[in-house]
Amino acid sequence: MHELALTKSLIELVERQAEAQGFHRALEIRLMLGEYSGVIPEYILDLFPEAAKDTPAAGAALVFEKLPGRFQCSACGYEGPVDRHAAVCPQCGGTALKMTAGREFFVDSLKVE
Repeated sequence: MHELALTKSLIELVERQAEAQGFHRALEIRLMLGEYSGVIPEYILDLFPEAAKDTPAAGAALVFEKLPGRFQCSACGYEGPVDRHAAVCPQCGGTALKMTAGREFFVDSLKVE
């Protein structure tokens, strides 16, 4: 389960920022989650409270914001979303698609005190 490693990394990031910035605790952690990242937010939400105990991340609200997948078609140049079930270019029907966005997983912002 890579969500456990991601959760631990998230808490370590908050701890490093607390030390560097001098805040006592995080109130909210805003996470950007690509549609095709493979990350399951519910797992992180389940793991987070126990893993964050006795850290500056304890009690912080996790807010997930989804980032849609985007593709580029090498046949016609289309750039944009693609129906994930069809996996073909909506403009020309081509299958030579390259994903340009949608695998991201990162911390966008921290609200702290």
